[in-house]
Amino acid sequence: MEILAFEHVQFIRQQNKLLQDINWRINSGEDWAILGLNGAGKSLILNMISGNLWPSEGKLTVLGEVFGQTSIPDLTRRIGWVSQSLHEKIHRDEQAEYIVLSGKFASIGIYQEYSKADLAAAKQLLSSLGAEKLIGKVFQILSQGEKQIVLIARALMAKPELLILDEPCNGMDLFAREDLLRRIERMKQAADAPSLLYVTHHTEEILPMLNHVLMLREGQIFDQGRREVLLKESVLNEFYQRPIKIHAMSADRLMVLPK
Repeated sequence: MEILAFEHVQFIRQQNKLLQDINWRINSGEDWAILGLNGAGKSLILNMISGNLWPSEGKLTVLGEVFGQTSIPDLTRRIGWVSQSLHEKIHRDEQAEYIVLSGKFASIGIYQEYSKADLAAAKQLLSSLGAEKLIGKVFQILSQGEKQIVLIARALMAKPELLILDEPCNGMDLFAREDLLRRIERMKQAADAPSLLYVTHHTEEILPMLNHVLMLREGQIFDQGRREVLLKESVLNEFYQRPIKIHAMSADRLMVLPK
């Protein structure tokens, strides 16, 4: 199954081409990282996938649905999206398992009837991600990493076919970041795990489970393909267009730093 397809997509605002000739496909079984600096166009692409923006030109297909020929509200229920902006909307005094449960209803807070089985499923989701200790704790006392794992569990509660993690490690110290990355790896090991789209500025967050990379620069695709082909010094030097130094964190993780 094809997860999404951009075909000659452009996005124009006030006569400025903010996205230019985007051609990109994700197939079932592929998990992608989107890599780019500020202003590269990452947020624009995410907002298109989620139906918040429409292409000015070109064709966009998401989960088999062609924009302009489908119900966007129905489509968005099949997509989980965890971003920093969601943190600000969550009720600070709500317990973790109820935040997860709210994902079943795509609501902030719970206003619908739910069963004991629904609540048990929310708790089980937290446990499956190694976060059972968060059950019963309110959102405001959680660390940044703990909040992120609660919101990821919330997104999974709706059984999405595509999960977007938009800079999930933003603002974390190195220990919290590594813990969250391990939990994301754990999530992907589930048999029913959704396709993953992971957005980042940082190459060291692109774990081996992210088997493909889309490299964006100034609203255009610089390159795309297998991670082992693109995450090489020669490609990264050309991509960043500024002096960099590369540190090998492990055999399959690279950190890029300014020189």
